[in-house]
Amino acid sequence: MYKIAVLPCDGIGPEIMREGLKVLAVAAEKHGVKYETVEYDVGGERYLRTGEILPDSVMAELAQMDAIYLGSVGHPDVTPGILEKGILLKIRFDFDQYVNLRPIKLYPGVWTPIKDKGPEDIDFMVIRENTEDMYVGIGGSMKTGTPDEVAVQEAVYTRKGTERIIRYAFELARKRPRKQLHMVDKANVLTHGHGLWTRTYAEVGKEYPDIKQEHAFVDACCMWFVKNPEWFDVIVTTNMFGDIITDLGAMIQGGMGVAASGNINPEGVSMFEPIHGSAPKYTGKNVICPIATIAAAQMMLEHLGETAAAASIETAITEALASGKLGDLSTKSGIGTDAQGDLVASLVR
Repeated sequence: MYKIAVLPCDGIGPEIMREGLKVLAVAAEKHGVKYETVEYDVGGERYLRTGEILPDSVMAELAQMDAIYLGSVGHPDVTPGILEKGILLKIRFDFDQYVNLRPIKLYPGVWTPIKDKGPEDIDFMVIRENTEDMYVGIGGSMKTGTPDEVAVQEAVYTRKGTERIIRYAFELARKRPRKQLHMVDKANVLTHGHGLWTRTYAEVGKEYPDIKQEHAFVDACCMWFVKNPEWFDVIVTTNMFGDIITDLGAMIQGGMGVAASGNINPEGVSMFEPIHGSAPKYTGKNVICPIATIAAAQMMLEHLGETAAAASIETAITEALASGKLGDLSTKSGIGTDAQGDLVASLVR
């Protein structure tokens, strides 16, 4: 019996989460997966009402869960950064979810802005280090608001953090047919911090002679995402660069509506979510594509070892998108959020 924490959070979160849970329930019933969910009231509304973001009591309960399933974070009446740091970064850091796993996959029937590229060309994984870099918050400012203002934000990399994410990426590459890994950095300019990355990549790579080992500077990587996405199989990169290139990856796979992610601690509790925001202007309008949230449920099942249930959702997503019945996946598609969830659930069933 798995225990899954459900955090719908803000904006469209409750709507897309409803569809994700709908599909999860069908897949679980079909494949005999036993689970229970516990929903938590966290997000902008709670913060405005009580001043609380993630109380210690909630964190203690989340630590006992098998997985966390999250909707979307961000409220128009809360200063940007408060909820993101207080929910997303707090969970990632406190639970040491050092792997951000982002599939960049173009499904059949989904439009991509990349000319003459199809599903056979865009199918790779980005492994983003998730607990270091500039996100640790070390830095400060002085003479704020004056012409002499100085602001410093430090990027922090450790050998432990760098090695474990690189090793995770090698292991994932070994499980995939192409057995290829790209390391993406900017070591030609950021010689100290990213020099650690290149040295560690080379040293760990000696243990994986069966993996084709490639390297790309981040600016070149962005160009190749557009020109030659078929070059990539698995990518490992830093927190900041991973944050940037995965948004580019989301666009070449058809948009935020199909982009899911996992924040993983291989030895602890992990969190799964769509990568898009809370889209407050669309709240309650039943127009948001829930595919990314459904795909996050598929990733969650895969992580829990329920591969048959996960595969049934992946197949259903593929069939639903290929059918053309979901329109262009935009808010103007004319296909309701609930109808999209119903279609995927019926295909799983």
